[in-house]
Amino acid sequence: MPNPLAKTRKTDAPYAVFKAPGGSFVWHVLKTYKMPKSEAKDAYARWFVAAKSDATYGRFELGDTYARDVTSYGRLVAADPAWIEAYGIQRALPTPAEYYWREASA
Repeated sequence: MPNPLAKTRKTDAPYAVFKAPGGSFVWHVLKTYKMPKSEAKDAYARWFVAAKSDATYGRFELGDTYARDVTSYGRLVAADPAWIEAYGIQRALPTPAEYYWREASA
């Protein structure tokens, strides 16, 4: 079975959004290189992300990062249905578009 999250997405349409406590870091996952089962066995599994922090002056920077760093320091706040299915997430999450619409409306 091919990786359903292997096609690179644009920054404004990520597969998933992770946020660090306090919102100092935000990661938009734009691509994964491995299936979730394979990532679990690989400490060096990486994702292609758009990351934003105070150090980037509010802009996103693109690049690869270790999946474990994102999941260790960030909390999943939004996910595309493809992400939810691939990672077997059991809790309700908004899509990234819904999440950012709610944030803008608040």
